Amino acid sequence: MVEHAGAAAAPGTAWFGGRVARGVVEDVDVLAAPERLRTPGLWALVGTFEGDVHAWRFAEVAPGPVRPVGGWRGPSPGSWVSSLDAAGYRDGVRAVRSAVREGRVYQANLCRVLAAPLPLGRRGGDAAGGSGEEPDAAALAAVLAAGNPAPFAGGVHVPGGGRHRAAWVVSASPELFLRVGDGRVLSSPIKGTAPTGRGLTAKDRAENVMITDLVRNDLQRVSRPGSVWVEDLLRVEAHPGLVHLVSTVAGDLEPAVLRAPDLWRRLLEATYPPGSVSGAPKGAALELLAGLEPVPRGPYCGTVGWVEVDPDGGVRAELAVAIRTFWWDRSGGGTLRFGTGAGITWGSEPDGEWAETELKAARLVGLASGVR
Repeated sequence: MVEHAGAAAAPGTAWFGGRVARGVVEDVDVLAAPERLRTPGLWALVGTFEGDVHAWRFAEVAPGPVRPVGGWRGPSPGSWVSSLDAAGYRDGVRAVRSAVREGRVYQANLCRVLAAPLPLGRRGGDAAGGSGEEPDAAALAAVLAAGNPAPFAGGVHVPGGGRHRAAWVVSASPELFLRVGDGRVLSSPIKGTAPTGRGLTAKDRAENVMITDLVRNDLQRVSRPGSVWVEDLLRVEAHPGLVHLVSTVAGDLEPAVLRAPDLWRRLLEATYPPGSVSGAPKGAALELLAGLEPVPRGPYCGTVGWVEVDPDGGVRAELAVAIRTFWWDRSGGGTLRFGTGAGITWGSEPDGEWAETELKAARLVGLASGVR
């Protein structure tokens, strides 16, 4: 698809599901102006866990993988620091368990953010360059595609300093947040992680059922009464280095919602942030986590994906939960970040939950740091 836009396209690239989009035509704050996402074309979306959701429309879309300009050179393995150390994270687990005992929450997903310096440099991410160019997000995407293929991998790189809002996000997400098409909406929450299937526990299964019920309630807010159902429950999915428990919930969108100019505001107000990375009840869990996590999550645990609008107004979309996700910004001279976390219930054990966050981070951070 090639769109002949009235205004010249600006630099920017997005890639999802075997397609690459190039040339930013416009960008929009989705919650402030959701009607703009009724404009035909392909839109890339990035949302932060804190609730800022932004979209970029592209001039050209073509099949194929995204092509890096050069090789990737990421941060050194020893340069990563965590927003919560092991002791702090274990204290957070105990605080969540106390909240469960008091009846404030049933579950909360406690997260931490890893950060490492990655200055401006040559396109391939070589910090020794000094040319002033941003690291090449496509180069990191190629590394992850080779070393950690994921069903909802994708990314958005809109360089800063132009007329459009900047973005630098590379995701190897295994989790579907929302799929929209043919009048239906579908979500596949992940809860339960272990090195192998034999390591999954009763706690993992109970947590998955709890979050699946939360997602079911979220989708009921935008679906026809009686149309929401659980298509699949407690499926074991294998991914590089670990396994997950996955369930799938689907519903038929209420026709008034599907036709509404503010479709995306309605969908996101009903479902955002994703239930699997917040907790239950969602509002109480978010309030609890705000007091336990020392830094914002940013794009981690938000969303990254695409929305496509055809000339007749039909909408298709696939948004991932932005886990196994890197993002870069110019703060501190240039910083690469990656988030990791675990769902905490009354059955959680602090050492075990810390180990789960390490398991989720180890492979991806190692790949970004050149460790094979």
